[in-house]
Amino acid sequence: MKRGKPNGGIVMKRVILSVVAVIALAGAAVVLRAQDAAKVDAKHYTVAFENNQVRVLKVHYGPGEKSTMHSHPNTVAVFLTDAKGRFTFPDGKSQDFNEKAGDVISDDATVHLPENTGDKAFDVVVVELKGKLSAK
Repeated sequence: MKRGKPNGGIVMKRVILSVVAVIALAGAAVVLRAQDAAKVDAKHYTVAFENNQVRVLKVHYGPGEKSTMHSHPNTVAVFLTDAKGRFTFPDGKSQDFNEKAGDVISDDATVHLPENTGDKAFDVVVVELKGKLSAK
């Protein structure tokens, strides 16, 4: 014998789907608010060069300085100085980094909030890649 209200399962499914939709929209809103680093954080990011294939950013963070949530397409970063910091992502997770002058790293498109957790300023050149990657 079944107990419960008729269509109770359908109502519960609708409630669950509604909650999932609200959570997904909230996450999308965070990503949509994450904008171009040079536009939302001119204190730390300066456009040094741009053409139809790349945009080159000069990046400078003083000790303890923090950015705002922003996005980058695929990138290559060249560290001009030692750098100690943290990237915080829209989901609240974070990743610490500790790079040495001369280190070169590449990264897929991302949304993050960087901060300098060290006691010294650091400088980076970030090359943002535009368009599709060329085949070799």
